[in-house]
Amino acid sequence: MSSNSGIQIPSRLPLLCTHDGVLLPGSTMRISVDTARNMQLVKSRLLKGTSLKSTIIGVIPNTRDPEHDSDELPSLHSIGTAGLAVQVVGSNWPKPHYTLLITGLCRFRVTQLLRERPFPVAEVEQLDKLEQYTEGDQADGELGELSKRFYQAAVQLVGMLDMSVPVVAKLRRLLDSLPRETLPDVLASMIRTSNKEKLQVLDAVDLEERFKKALPLLTRQIEGLKLLQKTRKLRPDDDKRVLAIRKGGVFPGRQFSLDEEAEDEDSDDMAMLEKKVKAAAMPEAALRVCLKELKRFVLIKKNATVHARVCPHPQLPGDDDCLDIRAARVLLDNDHYAMEKLKRRVLEYLAVRQLKSTLKGPILCFVGPPGVGKTSVGRSIARTLGREFHRIALGGVCDQSDIRGHRRTYVGSMPGRIINGLKTVGVNNPVFLLDEVDKLGKSLQGDPAAALLEVLDPEQNHSFTDHYLNVPFDLSQVLFIATANTTATIPPALLDRMEVLQVPGYTQEEKVEIAHRHLIPHQLEQHGLTPQQLQIPQDTTKDIISKYAHTHTQTHTLRFVILKRYTREAGVRSLERKIGAICRAVAVKVAEGHKVSRAESPTEQHADQNAENKEQDSGIAAPPEMPIVIDHIALKDILGPPIFEMEVSERLTLPGVAIGLAWTPMGGEIMFVEASRMEGEGQLTLTGQLGDVMKESAHLAISWLRSNAKTYFLTNGSADPLEGTDIHLHFPAGAVTKDGPSAGVTIVTCLASLLSGRLVRSDVAMTGEITLRGLVLPVGGIKDKVLAAHRANLKRIIIPKRNEKDLEEIPAHVRADLDFVLASTLDEVLNAAFDGGFPAAVSHPQVASKL
Repeated sequence: MSSNSGIQIPSRLPLLCTHDGVLLPGSTMRISVDTARNMQLVKSRLLKGTSLKSTIIGVIPNTRDPEHDSDELPSLHSIGTAGLAVQVVGSNWPKPHYTLLITGLCRFRVTQLLRERPFPVAEVEQLDKLEQYTEGDQADGELGELSKRFYQAAVQLVGMLDMSVPVVAKLRRLLDSLPRETLPDVLASMIRTSNKEKLQVLDAVDLEERFKKALPLLTRQIEGLKLLQKTRKLRPDDDKRVLAIRKGGVFPGRQFSLDEEAEDEDSDDMAMLEKKVKAAAMPEAALRVCLKELKRFVLIKKNATVHARVCPHPQLPGDDDCLDIRAARVLLDNDHYAMEKLKRRVLEYLAVRQLKSTLKGPILCFVGPPGVGKTSVGRSIARTLGREFHRIALGGVCDQSDIRGHRRTYVGSMPGRIINGLKTVGVNNPVFLLDEVDKLGKSLQGDPAAALLEVLDPEQNHSFTDHYLNVPFDLSQVLFIATANTTATIPPALLDRMEVLQVPGYTQEEKVEIAHRHLIPHQLEQHGLTPQQLQIPQDTTKDIISKYAHTHTQTHTLRFVILKRYTREAGVRSLERKIGAICRAVAVKVAEGHKVSRAESPTEQHADQNAENKEQDSGIAAPPEMPIVIDHIALKDILGPPIFEMEVSERLTLPGVAIGLAWTPMGGEIMFVEASRMEGEGQLTLTGQLGDVMKESAHLAISWLRSNAKTYFLTNGSADPLEGTDIHLHFPAGAVTKDGPSAGVTIVTCLASLLSGRLVRSDVAMTGEITLRGLVLPVGGIKDKVLAAHRANLKRIIIPKRNEKDLEEIPAHVRADLDFVLASTLDEVLNAAFDGGFPAAVSHPQVASKL
């Protein structure tokens, strides 16, 4: 129905506020009614009314959020459309609402709002009257020219559509039957326009202005259809009718949108990509694959699923190495204290790289306890070389696709971590840190440790093939550095590709130096403190690490050594946490009591003195004086009593106790071995959650002592010292699993003390494996074990003679504090473990090998 039908609308109209569209005269629109005022209007006027005028309502566009429409009436738009409610449909899901089908009749202007509740009613003035326009007005002047151009454009638009569609044919007939002044409203409601553009057409009360507003919208729709027909030539198999109606139709909400500028940009991107591919100096095989993928990229649709699987070969540039050996030495010394062997190996690599630029990157593996700086050394190496650094965490990885990537035939496929890392850093020669390589897992998806073999093998990684790329990639320029806590869980084949560098724990002196060079300044910065506010002397740092209390008796054997400390580790992480706890405690004091000094009058000074006296009387502490110095009293107040306290001598006041040395992934530890005897049938009981190797060591020790009982006077009138006796051998800390081939000499010494009734020296610790003939075999982890004994303030260390070469790695000041006994037989071990030796009836000279 057109606006020129001659219908006279009432002077008072109920108003329906819409927020999801703009109704234009001559068009039909469905409106959802769910607000309180609109619901009341439908119930009172449309559902109860019987006359034609009762079904005519005013539709006012509302640009305000509908959620806030229930509280107050929004400011009404001045121009609205009088509409005839053709259909009313009610529903209760998901909430009660009505759907109206309304046909626009004519424009109106709100002159006065009569009431707001229960629904708004306004005094209106009808616009778009028939007598305003005549054929003569439209035939002459600018209005006639606009009307003619608009009609021709409308005919052109309909002619570009498929006339076999009934809706398009009906629209073509309407163009000849409708008055020209109604065409802007009718076509503006059909073509693709925004609510803002429709509102501009609605506000154009003057017919000439209305043609000027609607003509550009119609021209834009025609240009869009032309672009659509152009793209259809590239896709001749598409159905013309479906393309025209579904993507270029004239129905509201179903129009097409094709951005010509975006298409031109895509073409430019493809040309630039092709130019980059041809300019990159990539291998011939990779170039063929890239050109093939580029052709696929051009042919496939932009939004197709396969578009995400087109992956050109990443040809990356490389950074130039900074090969200043002196500057590298200074940088490493500034970043890390101690670690001389590690820093020497890095400088060797730099020196060789300077002499031979084509050196293949070695695969270094830093093995050591947590907190000793393995990861930070890798970062410092990257800074030394001037290369990009990338860390790959391998802890818990149990899928080989994480290393080799996923094949592109799978949904969600992606490159592996190696190629992703190269993409992240953007160069082909970064420093890759493979962190926690000893914690790789294995599952049904494959073994990632086996996938790393090709990555870390210098003879193979120049042609590493990622499943996602499916072309060889050169990894020979990448410097790989791996870290691990232990080599026991690294597969032998993978360990063979790497050069293992042991990173042992720190001595007490090294920890003190590290704390004052790096940890304390870092923690002060992290907690917003300055050295003028907090000072931690070196003696306090030593108290945090370890504190010894010596108690001497008349007997040298019973020299008491009481070990008290707040940290027990090979690294410095716990030490840094304790320093952080001190900084937090001081920060509270500074924040509570620190006052800004200022000039005060005598009256203010007197008032402050009275307040200070009151604070002292009430027990409130005065503001602290700066700087706050942490002594052993403040240390105990902040950190509490020492966490780790162990009296070494108390364990050694009875026969049948010896101190051994053990290696753990956390560093070296001292380990007590206790034994007791009782009446029985000669059985051996082992407790302490021991592994098979330590159980075998205990049986070896029992067998050796029984076979040499007469030699060392261990019998009590019988040939077998265990006759009528049961032996119970215990390793304290039973909740901790213990295993390893280094407890043999300790078990022998413990049992010899028990059977002889003699006390083992309280300052002796030992390590070494034994044979059934009484030989002492070498063991590993000597440096960590010696440092553990030094931390416990033990003075004599018994180690296998064949481990003498390992003493060179121990710092000189530690070697000076200790007395090393190099033993090749158990005779030498027993003589060194007891005061006055352990005499034997017959000496056993060592026979030299004739081989």
